[in-house]
Amino acid sequence: MIEVRELTKYFYDVKAIDRISFEVGRDEVVGFLGPNGAGKSTTLKILTCFMPATSGSARVAGHDVFSDSLAVRSQVGYLPENVSLYKDMRVSEYLHYRARIKGVSSRDARQRIGETLDTCGLTDMTRRMVGQLSKGYRQRVGLADALLADPPILLLDEPTGGLDPTQRMEVRDLVARLGERHTVFLSSHILAEVESMCSRVIIIKKGRIIADGRPDDLATSLQGGERIRVEAASPLAALLAAVESFGTKDAVLDSGESEGASFVELPLIAEKERRGALLGHLVNSGVAVVEFRLERFSLEEIFIRFTLEEEEEAA
Repeated sequence: MIEVRELTKYFYDVKAIDRISFEVGRDEVVGFLGPNGAGKSTTLKILTCFMPATSGSARVAGHDVFSDSLAVRSQVGYLPENVSLYKDMRVSEYLHYRARIKGVSSRDARQRIGETLDTCGLTDMTRRMVGQLSKGYRQRVGLADALLADPPILLLDEPTGGLDPTQRMEVRDLVARLGERHTVFLSSHILAEVESMCSRVIIIKKGRIIADGRPDDLATSLQGGERIRVEAASPLAALLAAVESFGTKDAVLDSGESEGASFVELPLIAEKERRGALLGHLVNSGVAVVEFRLERFSLEEIFIRFTLEEEEEAA
């Protein structure tokens, strides 16, 4: 649905994005991650035909964003980072107005508006003035606008930015539901939220893509990204001795001790039987195992690790 090849954008002598390439398939929900100024919003503005690129190519729903922008816009619903709404219009009036602009026929407009109001949880707000709505509800109106023409692709720029925790949760749940019927490509720097919404992430820093894949796969590719954590009500020396006698001491990633309790972290053992053997060995060695679990890096840890690796390579 989205194909980007060697896309580059300069603002005078500043390179905002640097030869980025990626694809987003049908019905995928993909998070576009990076710190402020990484190039996320610039990329989205190019994909929505808001601004041209300096070089490279991009196609959305099979249409070239440079030569066929009207066709691209008909296939895309866009939620900008800062939603601009007419505050002196009622919600229903605003959506009728936007439906006409988007080319939705009068016959279909009422049905589409009703569906988007229901989808976005705005049914009770149709008579409210847009300017009287909270920021969370204004964000919902922006999403309803993006959905009016029932586009196959949704491009969302910081959809939860500036919202309180309850509002973020509501918008997050809404985006997850939208992903069941639409291809969703969303940018954000709030990594924990992206982790709950997206099946795949693309990480960009200083205009360059530094990682692309499912969070689990990215964690697996990192040293210690998947690991075993053993917590015990035993001294650390006893725990390390038992680990060493099993043959894994040299692989210890981390360890610690506090008030008679201890822990070790070991690289992931893929075979279930061998993990079971390790647990049995620890118990038989007299270690009072309190917890034995598999852990993966969170998306935030993945982001930090990839970012640090890139900086070390640059150095």
